[in-house]
Amino acid sequence: MGKSIVQYPLPERARAIKSFLRKFAGHGGAQVGLVCLVFFLVVAAVPTILVGPLQTAINATGDFLAPPSRGHLLGTDEVGRDVLNLVVHGARISLTIALLATVISLVVGTTVGITSGYFGGWVDVWLMRVTDFFFVMPSFVLALVITPVILEVMGRGGNILGFRPSLFVIIVVIGMTSWAFVARVVRSQTLSLKERTYVDRARVAGSSNLSIMVRHILPNLVPQIAANGALVVAGAIYVETSLSFLGLGDPLQPSWGTLLSQAQRAGAASAGAWWYLGAPGVCVLTVSLSFVLIGNALDDTFNPRRRVIP
Repeated sequence: MGKSIVQYPLPERARAIKSFLRKFAGHGGAQVGLVCLVFFLVVAAVPTILVGPLQTAINATGDFLAPPSRGHLLGTDEVGRDVLNLVVHGARISLTIALLATVISLVVGTTVGITSGYFGGWVDVWLMRVTDFFFVMPSFVLALVITPVILEVMGRGGNILGFRPSLFVIIVVIGMTSWAFVARVVRSQTLSLKERTYVDRARVAGSSNLSIMVRHILPNLVPQIAANGALVVAGAIYVETSLSFLGLGDPLQPSWGTLLSQAQRAGAASAGAWWYLGAPGVCVLTVSLSFVLIGNALDDTFNPRRRVIP
């Protein structure tokens, strides 16, 4: 028997992609979000070229909490380090943690959701009970409880896949505690997709359950996964910032949350050093808002029911 999925001609597929890109690019929120996101991605990609190597207490060039000036556009911290230098280098750490944690979250959430929706029965019941636990319990609370325990067991020395243990643990913990929303969205879509005619034809053709889920159902879930993935990134940035602010980050690889923590401990607020708190704080808010705007734009583009009818 032939394949169960209709293979659309390349010209038609190209037109569909072109139509999607035109609608997405015409979305006001997508335009703002993409501009901000591209800017921060470029900054994170080449921090050394833009501001030089990461400054430490040894090679600091400024005075104690000096305000913004021509030599230090965003002022200095409590040991004379240039805040602009710290923020630019922190962009790489914060974005890397958020993106890698999101990948883990999407893989786990998609796997649980598609398995639960496709098989149903007791598999669906048990997987959804586990999902409900992670859905009801805030990911930040779970991460806050789990992260110190794992760090105590692993220790903070050495490197794991290029990350110091504290950052690696934060990546894994955020990814493993923020997948429940994705799982629920994927499950609801899978319940609908598994009843489609092309899935029935694939079963008759002798395709295995794994093949049907990967080749026939998963490709149709990509729009929902992409749209919700952008929102997961925004949540991951907030959780990482919160954990680092509470002292679970790594001062040797400072993220925006670590900078906020150091500013708080240095008494930046009481000393009137608004630049020390403001610079990383604005970066966190801007990047998170960018991902939210992009996620909403993707949802509006993929989901016709969300489009406003003039």
